[in-house]
Amino acid sequence: MVDAELALQPDPMRYTLPRFLDNVCARGGDCCALVDARGRWSYAELHEAARGVARGLVAAGVSRGERVGLLMSNRREWVASFFGAALAGGVVVPLNTLATPDELDYVLQHADVATLLLQPVLLGHRYLDDLLARHGALRSGAPGAIRCAALPCLRRIFVLEQCAEATGAPAPGGQGDGASSRGAASPWSVLEAGAGDVDDALLEACADAVDPSDDALIIYTSGTTSRPKGVVHRQRAPVIQSWRFAEHMALTADDRVWTAQPFFWTAGICMSLGATLAAGASLVVDDHFDPGRALERIEQLRPTALHAWPHQEKAMAEHPEASRRDLASVRYIEFSSPLAARAGIERNEWGIYCSYGLTETFTICAALPSWTPAEVRASTNGVPLPGMEIRIVDPHTGLPLAPGEKGEIAVRGLTLMRGYQKVAPELCFDSDGFYRTQDAGLLDEQGRLHWSGRLSNLIKTGGANVSPLEIEHALAELPGVTSATAVGVPHPTLGEAIVLCAVPAPGAAPQADDIQQRLAARLAAYKRPRHVLFFDAAEVATTGTQKIQVAELRDAALLRLEAEGIEIAGHRYGG
Repeated sequence: MVDAELALQPDPMRYTLPRFLDNVCARGGDCCALVDARGRWSYAELHEAARGVARGLVAAGVSRGERVGLLMSNRREWVASFFGAALAGGVVVPLNTLATPDELDYVLQHADVATLLLQPVLLGHRYLDDLLARHGALRSGAPGAIRCAALPCLRRIFVLEQCAEATGAPAPGGQGDGASSRGAASPWSVLEAGAGDVDDALLEACADAVDPSDDALIIYTSGTTSRPKGVVHRQRAPVIQSWRFAEHMALTADDRVWTAQPFFWTAGICMSLGATLAAGASLVVDDHFDPGRALERIEQLRPTALHAWPHQEKAMAEHPEASRRDLASVRYIEFSSPLAARAGIERNEWGIYCSYGLTETFTICAALPSWTPAEVRASTNGVPLPGMEIRIVDPHTGLPLAPGEKGEIAVRGLTLMRGYQKVAPELCFDSDGFYRTQDAGLLDEQGRLHWSGRLSNLIKTGGANVSPLEIEHALAELPGVTSATAVGVPHPTLGEAIVLCAVPAPGAAPQADDIQQRLAARLAAYKRPRHVLFFDAAEVATTGTQKIQVAELRDAALLRLEAEGIEIAGHRYGG
């Protein structure tokens, strides 16, 4: 039991990604670890593939601490590359497959990515073509010796063989596998060929050099600034959380988990992938979410657990195929999900929503086990997990508050981030080493946490954090608009829906479609407003220093949505 071990004296080397892989694969053997578009993949095959990627990376020159970017959909190569980079001693930078070219460039540059492993095509994205089009140095450069001023740390790119049936698109350049060398990009076969130059002794030495306190991942998430923040996590964080989630969700080797959670965020890494492997279970993945395809896969593959965001579950439940699909295999899903009734779940006996966490703590830092009685789960966000401390502080003075007093949630402990990429530690933590979350809440007399909302203007939509400033920055110098402010309004399945409140310039008549088109070129789809509202300048309250009062504007936006009966993502306001 991971929590019992953490409360005592853990075996330190157990909490590295290389040893986690060794442990779960030695136990799993020929049992199924993963099912993707190409079929079944055993634990033994996963172990061999990850070691092959690691050998190839070491042969290519990847050294301890080097940043390895990973731009792929949920597929077996992502898993092999993730663990392979860890075995080689690299620091993985998972890249968001929904990101725009400008967003990807920012992360590659800011994270100091030296090696990029990518899938060339996914749905409407042509990652390799776009990268080469943006950077002439990558078109003319030599494979393995990239020299690009815009991406100064990038040295090598390896491009996956393309599976057309998984992407819904042909391979780039008309090539059958999309893996031919193009400019400075090398085909995956070059990485595989180099693996033969690295023997077991060297690979084991690289893995043995990895310590639980070493950097393992940089996860990019929207913060309160206009650019995403790079959250730097140590090796121990994803490993501890993987063992912990397997225990808290009551998974066993007999379970099969279907997930729509992307691997480029923490929940996908530890709640879906890591927890499934820790339990010795099987994970079912698809390269993108499609509600009809998801229902088909659930009926065919008979998973016992479903991991999806509420708006995805709603899309599946309302799909025309839902009533015709057999979902009876599913046992582990929130009772509040619209899919629970379709799966025949009649009692609220399992749930993990009695928890609190964030990217900075690699998901949960407070929780109760999934089998906790429903009335208890409904009344709290859990208790601090072993190895984690939570205090409530005055948001202005930082002084600790007594039980029952509402303030700002602050956390520290084993799975807390090392810090933000390229941000001084004193700007990340207070003088006691606590991270101030900008979330409001209290601890009751029993030590249970009660979260009550955000203190900042950060928007939580569809399971992702979105910075209003990032949206507003993308609209800088927009003609015909005096101001544009993004707010989050309550939504039953998204959590919050993003609404843009724009004030037209005198005499101008900006169009919502033009604003959305401008944002489409600059921001990933999940960051874009679901609706644009126009306000007169007199309707927007400001402070004495002419700063927009966001809380008042959010309330005004909600009133407008309700008065006009606007529908957003299946929910009609005022209805």
